[in-house]
Amino acid sequence: MTVRVVVVVSSVDPVADAVAKQWGTLATANGHVDGTPLRRLSDTIWVLRRPGPHIHDEELDRRLPREVLEARPTLVFPSIHRSERNVASLTVHPLGNPGPSNEMGGRPRTLVPTDPLRMVSALRRLDELSRSIGLPSTYEATHHGPLLGLPAFFMEVGSGKFADPAPDAVRVLAKVIPELDFLSKDRVALGVGGGHYVPHFTELALERQWAFGHLLSRHALDEIDRATAFEAYARSERAEGIVYSRARDAEHPALQGIGPRLRDQDAPPRERGDRTSATDDARSASGT
Repeated sequence: MTVRVVVVVSSVDPVADAVAKQWGTLATANGHVDGTPLRRLSDTIWVLRRPGPHIHDEELDRRLPREVLEARPTLVFPSIHRSERNVASLTVHPLGNPGPSNEMGGRPRTLVPTDPLRMVSALRRLDELSRSIGLPSTYEATHHGPLLGLPAFFMEVGSGKFADPAPDAVRVLAKVIPELDFLSKDRVALGVGGGHYVPHFTELALERQWAFGHLLSRHALDEIDRATAFEAYARSERAEGIVYSRARDAEHPALQGIGPRLRDQDAPPRERGDRTSATDDARSASGT
């Protein structure tokens, strides 16, 4: 079968390293990147170890073997998450910089392609499993690199006040990642507005059949220009329109005419636990 997901494990990231240890030594797959072999978590999900920090591993996709690159897999980055508010949580988020800064990797005003269906499947499965360990699961807004040409998203463990990630949270990530060849059947939209953890869009994804590509926080709207707003919509793969956190967000001049405005209720309520294999008609947004 074709590789659909490449899990990128940074050896200097405590979450990524701990998750990989949960899987043990994996069989080698076809190909190497900078001398490091790709390994198989499953037939369709491969793993690549990298020596440096995730957020600065710019254009990693260009280093992949040609046959892997041509399959256009989604790159998934397990990672530590540290917040100013010291929040312990499990998060997923797309990549890129909506504003003029690239302090945390990537390129200013440049966004990475998304895989909304796979990302929302990850969020929902994290939510199902994290309840038993007392951690919330949430989207985060688009806010950092690395710069990539393939669809990508981060899956993070927020360690809160602890120096190391909670072992239970690591085990949840290690269980969910091998399941990422399952996709939802949802309407896709660009999400605009809200705070960094975009609670409105998290609730919509958990309660209704919405999947979001890029998520532009209200803070990002203070800095965004029209070209980047258009890119956010174009790289929210399969987006049918824009869902706004509040009516006022829809008045932003950079967003006028980019995509139709959709309402929260334009997607039906979802039945929890509904997942579809990636081998069915609901294909990956990465084009595989």
